[in-house]
Amino acid sequence: MSASDEKAIRRVVVSALVGATIEWYDFFLYGVVAGIVFNKLYFPGSDPVVSTLLAYTTFAVGFVTRPLGGVIFGHFGDKIGRKSMLIITLMIMGVATFLIGLVPTYAQIGIAAPLLLLLLRIAQGIGLGDEWGGAVLMAYEYAPQEKRGFYASLPQIGLAIGLCLASGVVVVVGMYIRLHVQETPEFAAVKARNAELRIPFMDMIRRYPGNVLKGMGARYIDGVFFNIFGVFSINYLTGTLKISRTDALLGVMAAAVVMIFFIPFFGRLSDKIGRPRVYMWGSLITAVSAFPGFWLMTHSGGNVLLVWLAIIVPFGILYASVYGPEAALFCDLFDAKVRYTGISFVYQFSGIFASGITPIIATALLKSGGGEPWQICLYVLFAGVVSAACAWMIGRSPSPADAPVAVASR
Repeated sequence: MSASDEKAIRRVVVSALVGATIEWYDFFLYGVVAGIVFNKLYFPGSDPVVSTLLAYTTFAVGFVTRPLGGVIFGHFGDKIGRKSMLIITLMIMGVATFLIGLVPTYAQIGIAAPLLLLLLRIAQGIGLGDEWGGAVLMAYEYAPQEKRGFYASLPQIGLAIGLCLASGVVVVVGMYIRLHVQETPEFAAVKARNAELRIPFMDMIRRYPGNVLKGMGARYIDGVFFNIFGVFSINYLTGTLKISRTDALLGVMAAAVVMIFFIPFFGRLSDKIGRPRVYMWGSLITAVSAFPGFWLMTHSGGNVLLVWLAIIVPFGILYASVYGPEAALFCDLFDAKVRYTGISFVYQFSGIFASGITPIIATALLKSGGGEPWQICLYVLFAGVVSAACAWMIGRSPSPADAPVAVASR
């Protein structure tokens, strides 16, 4: 690989990582505060469980609209280019998040408060519906064939960093870098041959229906586990175990910091032993870890170090075995003509049932279990088994991404 190629890849990876960090921060900040702040400020407070469920419902709406953003921007990303779509979505996310911070409370404007939150949450979902696919695709398509798992895992770190950092000046940095990134070589080759499709979504459905279903099934444990440990656990610790909000948030933040280092580790491991294999075993082990994790939380006796350990090991280390190789695993399911549309649709549509409704389900299962979390753990285990089975099936199928693609000169 030439020095210019290495410089181009570094620029692409930094661009994707910065953008992903900003947009995951914007999106999941809502989920983190939904169960501990928004339920009190923007919804009727007569029944705490009902207000929490309503807050998590608006959180879920963002996941429902993400497939719409994925299809719309994926369509133009496969026809026009990856780069321009990323710039647009960065602005959508930034404006929507800024306006959420200006919404008056329920006590001030009544029912208009949750309705405004709902509208802005829809905008967030549409923006992030494109962001994930575009960010990982830039890294994946620029990377050498033998290192695609590693490079595609690097934008995934944005999810972890986004739990720790505010976006502030990073927005300006992200926009500058993205405006100086060139189109990916694989898509440039498609454009050079005038081979881009009129309607990439329809071609994806026609040629890859099985891969779409297997990809969505594989995504199940990712969405469920993240939202159990990264979103719901905060409400569980503060509301059920009476751990202070600060200690609960610090535990999740510590797990996110640890995750930053383990995501590329498992991405690189997937290059060495195969993405489906890493993902399959990661799905099972991650799902099982929910049982000791919640057991340790429940029996911590208020010991903050034990609570943090119960979050950091399952969420910061084991979950990375799924999230690290996931981007390249999904990219491998499609060829370059429909890859933007394909990975965006798989990731975002599956997010409705894998991510969006998970805090609602967990809240309901906690209530039906009398405040005990074991029904939640069984739900996580079910998700892990489904994802492992789908990853196993992906591993037994030939990868469309293995087909050679002529690369245009830069």
